[in-house]
Amino acid sequence: MNLFVFGAGYTASHFITQCRKEFTTICGTARSSEKVQALEETGVCAYRFDGADHDPALIEQLLSADALLVSIPPSNGTDLVLNRFADVIASSSRLRWIGYLSTVGVYGDAQGRWVDEDTAPSLATDRAHQRIEVEQQWLRLGQDASFSVQIFRLAGIYGPGRNALQRVLDGTAKRLVKPGQVFNRIHVDDIAQVLMSSIERPSRSAIYNVADDEPGPPQDVIAYAAELLGCEPPPEVPFEEAHLPPMAHSFYQDNKRVRNTRLKTDLGVALHYPTYREGLQALLPSVLEQGR
Repeated sequence: MNLFVFGAGYTASHFITQCRKEFTTICGTARSSEKVQALEETGVCAYRFDGADHDPALIEQLLSADALLVSIPPSNGTDLVLNRFADVIASSSRLRWIGYLSTVGVYGDAQGRWVDEDTAPSLATDRAHQRIEVEQQWLRLGQDASFSVQIFRLAGIYGPGRNALQRVLDGTAKRLVKPGQVFNRIHVDDIAQVLMSSIERPSRSAIYNVADDEPGPPQDVIAYAAELLGCEPPPEVPFEEAHLPPMAHSFYQDNKRVRNTRLKTDLGVALHYPTYREGLQALLPSVLEQGR
């Protein structure tokens, strides 16, 4: 089975590493020549694609793919992959599975209530509106095709090199407190197993929330990371007193609990890290080793 990945960033690269043995060939794209070279050094057949221009040689590999993973976000309301390659993808006689990585941000603010894949998305922000439009474009592409399209709405991603333990150690962690606020999370290892499970049992036009079992206050995660490290957590700061950049501030405007039942019932997934506690415990040895 051949895999092609548009946008081999943090999550997609981790998927490649975790599931490499499942594929005969793996090809991916990066935005710059330097990142293409770095990707090639990991054993991936890499091509440049910056949204406006691409290496012509990638077309042949794209047409040879059995599975296609898309992890490039919308740009100015446009999906860069569909904009350049929709006709090529639609013409593929070999392709069987497409996975598009989206975000639970499409649900907007549910005021702390539970949401699932049947919950109507929010169109309150341009960011959510763009994501929903691109999701629909991908689903329409697969409607009458020989391949199936799956949408994966990802919660906040953490894992090696990107976690609360490291932020506590390097002094960048903050314990912002906004009463009633919860965030949803998912370990990158669990994203990888969800994607692989979907490839093994594709379902046309399926949408999956990819989140762990326990939405929780962000300050609790920082406090637990500090506890694991045996150090004092940073002081609590009321949200109203925090000076956050606009993007970070916008995350605190959405408050919801994301239900993950479908990925368990339909894909048979048992999460490796059902809460942030198991995830941080597993990351602790490598973080301590790096900190020496």
